Amino acid sequence: MAKTDDSVRIGEAGPGGGLDGFFKITERGSTVRIEVIAGVTTWLTMAYILFVNPAILGLDGKGLAFAQVLTVTALAAGVMTILMGVVANYPFALAAGLGLNAFVAFTLVLGDKLTFPEAMGVIVTEGILITVLVLTGVREAIINAIPMDLKRAIGIGIGAFIALIGLVNAGVVTNTGATPLSLMPDLTTWPIAVFLLGLAVSGALVARKMKGALLIGILASTLLATIVNEVSHLKYWKFGIAALPHKVWASPDFHLVGKFSFGFISKLGIITALAAVGSVMLSDFFDTVGTVIGIGGEAGLLDKDGKLPGMKKVLLIDSLAAVAGGFTSSSSNTTFIESASGVSEGGRTGLASVVTGGLFLLAMFFSPIAGIIPAQATAPALVIVGYFMMTLVKDIDWGDAGIGIPALLTIVMMPFTYSITNGVGAGFVTYTVIAVLRGKGKDVHPLMYVVAAIFALYFIHGVV
Repeated sequence: MAKTDDSVRIGEAGPGGGLDGFFKITERGSTVRIEVIAGVTTWLTMAYILFVNPAILGLDGKGLAFAQVLTVTALAAGVMTILMGVVANYPFALAAGLGLNAFVAFTLVLGDKLTFPEAMGVIVTEGILITVLVLTGVREAIINAIPMDLKRAIGIGIGAFIALIGLVNAGVVTNTGATPLSLMPDLTTWPIAVFLLGLAVSGALVARKMKGALLIGILASTLLATIVNEVSHLKYWKFGIAALPHKVWASPDFHLVGKFSFGFISKLGIITALAAVGSVMLSDFFDTVGTVIGIGGEAGLLDKDGKLPGMKKVLLIDSLAAVAGGFTSSSSNTTFIESASGVSEGGRTGLASVVTGGLFLLAMFFSPIAGIIPAQATAPALVIVGYFMMTLVKDIDWGDAGIGIPALLTIVMMPFTYSITNGVGAGFVTYTVIAVLRGKGKDVHPLMYVVAAIFALYFIHGVV
């Protein structure tokens, strides 16, 4: 994998000077055009969060107001993604994490009877603690302790997970059949046809090595879906999806910004409060670890030791994003695996993130336009990204069962349990146990023992 020179600091001009020098675009083998396309592609594949997050935190009309959550979701994602691009100079985009927002709505609010400000206080606290771990070097040290083949397995597992998300979003794979996962009973619907067309177009363009293939596929699928839906009088997609918008402008509502409280500590008690914060921390911590390693490997940005140059900046922005998510009431923000779609389009620098973040900020004012993209249009991009990341499988030493078995569990547990954290944990625990039992415990980094023990408790007690 290509080693990235991190010697050019923020604010200093690189060899090309100006925009090129600031982001080291030429140095990383990219161009401004490629970075812009990558940023747009990433935004298109994750713009759904603008509407999914309000739906989850809205609790069917009993929670936060839809328009207010949409505004703060776009605000936090836009600001933190731009910061990731400018400060860390990597093509990683951030937004409210799925799973984390569900934890806020269904566990903290409905289950523990916290108010939304109190629940967001949990998120702010979690973000502060993770930020401390970054500043003290603990988070980066844990990442560097992971064996190279396990890092590859994390990337592969994320690829499989992304592909599954694409198939689920398209409606091709469901969990309503006789088996846990099954094909949709009817594959002859227009939404499925839109997905299949997008997959065929995107796949063909990727095979022809055309830049912007995923973006072209998304736009073509959205156009077809909109034509079909309008002709059928909005029969196939509702709520403004795949439809000509009735208006372009929507006034943002910033009412939720700053609406958090640390009152959860007195309401829950110290022990329960710590457990709540720890639950969010564990998921947030290792989801990001897996995402950054996986996407960094796909982009060829890791050095020969499997480390990402400037990792501390990436982790710091990600940790502060959790704080920002709680502060804005949008739930914990984290690095999105959909960033891999932009990387697959050639994105290698923070300029791609600046483009993605800028589009999120614009979405606060033009949300009706952002809302027309159907899931079936972005699903093909996720499936193809899964293919790109799966190519790392050839680099794992499958002849060594001590690494092969943990790698396999890392890969399959992510899509099968719908959790990056579960996959990372399964790999860590089995790698450590097998190493000890075969007499190679001294080869395991001490931090791996600590993390494996934490994950063992996680699996035994079902923390999340």
